[in-house]
Amino acid sequence: TKCESGCVCADGLYENLDGRCVPAEECPCEYGGLAYGRGEQIQTECEICTCRKGKWKCVQKPRCSSTCNLYGEGHITTFDGQRFVFDGNCEYILATDGCSVNRPISSFKIVTENVICGKSGVTCSRSISIYLGNLTIILRDETFAISGENPGVQYKVKKNALHLMFDIIIPGKYNMTLIWNKHMNFFIKISRETQETICGLCGNYNGNMKDDFETRSKYVASNELEFVNSWKENPLCGDVYFVVDPCSKNPYRKAWAEKTCSIINSHVFSACHNKVNRMPYYEACVRDSCGCDIGGDCQCMCDAIAVYAMACLEKGICIDWRTPEFCREFPQALL
Repeated sequence: TKCESGCVCADGLYENLDGRCVPAEECPCEYGGLAYGRGEQIQTECEICTCRKGKWKCVQKPRCSSTCNLYGEGHITTFDGQRFVFDGNCEYILATDGCSVNRPISSFKIVTENVICGKSGVTCSRSISIYLGNLTIILRDETFAISGENPGVQYKVKKNALHLMFDIIIPGKYNMTLIWNKHMNFFIKISRETQETICGLCGNYNGNMKDDFETRSKYVASNELEFVNSWKENPLCGDVYFVVDPCSKNPYRKAWAEKTCSIINSHVFSACHNKVNRMPYYEACVRDSCGCDIGGDCQCMCDAIAVYAMACLEKGICIDWRTPEFCREFPQALL
């Protein structure tokens, strides 16, 4: 409806966002509620888009990264975009390589330790272990510890008010950025220089979400619980047989959860609504807010909203959603 010829302006001219009639070459492009002029660019993980005649022209980047998210009470989004939730009380392999029969040697392994964090039985990640040969990085209790060394791995640690970030390079294989919010949210962003097979709860990273539930035994599980149980790091842990619905077990918390999580559906995030589907994040927020009933319930809710803010940022939309009255732990932070 914007920049349309022959409606308000003479044929061959187009009305821009300022109400002026301009030639097609000067038409702006819109993204996330913002206008971009001719020749301006935006970048996503896989594309570079340039504004031309009011439309985005996009080209693929030569290297494309993908992100796996572990957040809240057992929510996972795989590298290929498959979503699921589980309530396992054990250590699980999130991602590792060396999964093929021909190349069984692993250069990295990332493990999450999940523990019960709600009376209904929901579980959260308590610690993350990153194994890089003889180099080990443990994330726990809002800090990290590094032991051993591996001269074949380059890494750098960055800190801000809200996150710990680890840039890891395994030369000739992977560039990884690991982001931890010091609580329940963990992001693995990876680009690879080879077609090395990856496996674990984060999926097989082959561009097809339909086969993401590939088990340790190399077959596609019929359901997510069978898939999750196959990736236990400790085989002595009990299997997961069902997924808890905390809002059914704690119905008195549901109204509060829906009200506080509604910020995701509000005008605050409106610039992101047509870029990132908000409903899975809203539903995850309500579930976590119902289930986090052993203290820290506001932190659980804020962490869940922050995941949607992070997804928006990945699309180039920066939302300033925290206020002194709402999720004020880090009022200066945008995520």
